[in-house]
Amino acid sequence: MTGRITIDLFTTLDGVAQAPGGPEEDPSGAFPFGGWQAPFFDDVVGGEILSGIEAMDALLLGRRTYDIFAGYWPQHTDGPDGAVGRRFDAIPKYVASRGTPALDWPGTTQLGPDLVAEIDGLRARHEDVHVIGSIDFAQTLLARGLYDVLALWVYPLVLGQGKKVFPDGAVPTSLSLVGPPIQGSTGAVLLRYAPGGPVRTGNMDEPNRGV
Repeated sequence: MTGRITIDLFTTLDGVAQAPGGPEEDPSGAFPFGGWQAPFFDDVVGGEILSGIEAMDALLLGRRTYDIFAGYWPQHTDGPDGAVGRRFDAIPKYVASRGTPALDWPGTTQLGPDLVAEIDGLRARHEDVHVIGSIDFAQTLLARGLYDVLALWVYPLVLGQGKKVFPDGAVPTSLSLVGPPIQGSTGAVLLRYAPGGPVRTGNMDEPNRGV
C-alpha cells in the first residue's frame, strides 16, 4: 500500500495563506487580517472540507497548527463541529516539530528528524494523510516534493501582506491540475494539483509551442 499525502490550504488571490481561520491563529509579523476566510464560508466549502476530513485516516500538522487544534477540537466533539472533532479524535495525529511539543491530544506522535523517512512511513501505514494549514511545514513539503496532492481553496481577496504558499525564493516547480475546479457560492474555488515536474520554458513565437 502506498498512501497519499494531501496538503490542504486556504489562500487569497495574491497567495497569502496566513491565519485564515481567526486573528489568534498566526499573528506573527503583526498580520492584521486574521480570519479573512470566514466571510466567504458557504455550504459548498463546508461540504468539501467535511468530506475530506471524513475520508482521511491520519492528520499531519506543523507545531503551531497542532497546538491550535489540540486546544480546540477535543472540546468540540458535540454540537455543530461535533463530526469534525470526533473524526480528529479517532484518527492518528502526527506533529512535525524541532522542539518538544506537549503531546496531550491522545493518539499523537511526533515525527523524527528524517522527514523523508517519516513521510515514507506515513505512506506505508495510511491511505489518506492530510496536512491542514501548517503553512511553514507545508512549504517544506512543497519545496522537497513530499506530497501527492496540493488542495488550494483560492478566495477572491487580495491582502498585500502575510505568509504566502509560495514565497519569493520558492523552489521552481510545475503543477498538474487534478480534476475539475469546484466553486463555492461566494467565489472561493478549490483547485487540486499534483506535482508536475521541472519548470519548462519556451518561446511564444515558435510554431507548435507547448506541444
